[in-house]
Amino acid sequence: MSVSAPHRPAEAPRSWPAPPGRPTGPRPRPSLRAPRWLGPADREVLWLYLLTRVGIWATAGAVGWLFPSDGESRRPASLLAPWERWDWAFYLRIARDGYFPDATGPWTVGWDNREAFLPGFPLALRAVHAVVPSWAASGALISFVAGGVAVLALARIARDRLGHADAGRRAVTYLLVSPCAVFLAAGYTESLFLALALPAWLAAQRRNWAAASILACLACSVRVTGLFLAAALALHFLLTARNRAAWRSAPWLLLPAVPPLLFSWYLHAWTGDWMAWKHSQERGWYREFHLPWEAWSHTWTAAFGHTQPTGYAFMWQAELLAMVAGVVLLAVLVRGRRWPEALYIALTLWALGTSYWYTSVPRSTLLWWPLWIALAGWSLRRRWVHGAYLYVAGPLCTTMAITFLTGRWAG
Repeated sequence: MSVSAPHRPAEAPRSWPAPPGRPTGPRPRPSLRAPRWLGPADREVLWLYLLTRVGIWATAGAVGWLFPSDGESRRPASLLAPWERWDWAFYLRIARDGYFPDATGPWTVGWDNREAFLPGFPLALRAVHAVVPSWAASGALISFVAGGVAVLALARIARDRLGHADAGRRAVTYLLVSPCAVFLAAGYTESLFLALALPAWLAAQRRNWAAASILACLACSVRVTGLFLAAALALHFLLTARNRAAWRSAPWLLLPAVPPLLFSWYLHAWTGDWMAWKHSQERGWYREFHLPWEAWSHTWTAAFGHTQPTGYAFMWQAELLAMVAGVVLLAVLVRGRRWPEALYIALTLWALGTSYWYTSVPRSTLLWWPLWIALAGWSLRRRWVHGAYLYVAGPLCTTMAITFLTGRWAG
C-alpha cells in the first residue's frame, strides 16, 4: 500500500457495497435532539412546563408594573423582587448567615425562629449562590430546574399507574395549573422536594430500593414531609417484598432517618433542646398539638367568624377547602387499596390538622402526587372533568399568584 504524499490530488472515495437492508447514500448530518432517555411524551411535558413558566414570570412582570409598592413610582420593581416574600426571607438568612449568627438564638429577644426550617434548601441555595451572584436568582434557578425534574417523574408515575399515554400530560397539567402552583416557581421548598420525592417513588415502583432510599433521605433534609414519604416507602416495601433477595434491601429504608437525627443533634448542640425544631414551630406558627376538631373549629372561626381581615379570612377558607379535599383523597386511596399513598396522605393530614389552626394546607396539595394522578385517571374516564378543572383552577391559580406576588398572605 502507498501512503498519501503532500499535494496529492484528491481522489473520489471508493464505493463499497452497502450491507443488506442498510440504506445507501450520504450519511445524514447529526442534529440537535433531546437525549434518548427523553421520549416524545417526556418532551411534551417539558414544553408544557416551559410554557407555564413563561406564563408565571409574565404575571410577575405585570404585577411589578401594575401593583408597585409605591403608587407614585415611575419605575417598576425588578423582576425578582415580587418573589422575595414570606418564607424566602428565612431561607435567605439561613443560607447567608447560618442558624445562630453571632451566638443569637431562641434566648435572644425578637428571635425569628429560623430553626423551624430544615437545612436542605438553604444548603442548595448557598451552593448555587457560589456561581450565581443574586440570591433571588439562585432560588428561582433551583426551583426552575427542580420543577422540570419533578414534572418528568410525575408524568412517568402517572403513565405507569394508569397505563395510558395521555395520563402523564394530564397529571402534570393539573399540578401546574393548581391554585397554589405559584410556589413551584418561587424560591421555596416545594419544587426541590418534589424533584427528590417523585423520583424516589418512581424508583420504589421499580423495586430500586437503594435509589429510592437515597432520594428520600435527601427529601428529608428539605421538608419534614420526607418522613411521611419514608413511611410510605417502607409500607410499599413490606407489601411487595416476596423473597429473601428483596429483603436484603431492607436496611436501605433506614437511611431517610439520618437527616432529621443529624439536624436534631445540631440544634441540641446549640440550644440544649432535642425538640428545638418543634418548639420553634410552636413559638412562630402556633403548631402546638390540638385535637383535629379543635383545629377545624379555630380555622372555621378565623374563616367565617369575622374575626380576621377579609384577605386573611379568604385564606382560612382556602385552608378548610384544602383539608376537605385531602380527606376525600384519602378516602379514595383507601377505597382503591392504595395503602402506601394513603399512609403518606394520612400522615400529612394529621400533621397539618392537629395545630391550633390550619396553616399551609393549600400549599401542601402540591406535594400530594396521588391527587394529580387520581384527577388524571378521572378525566380519562369522564371527559368533562378535564375542561371543568381547567376552567375553575386556572382563574384561582392566577388569583393566588397575584396574591403572593403582591406581598399578601397566600397558601
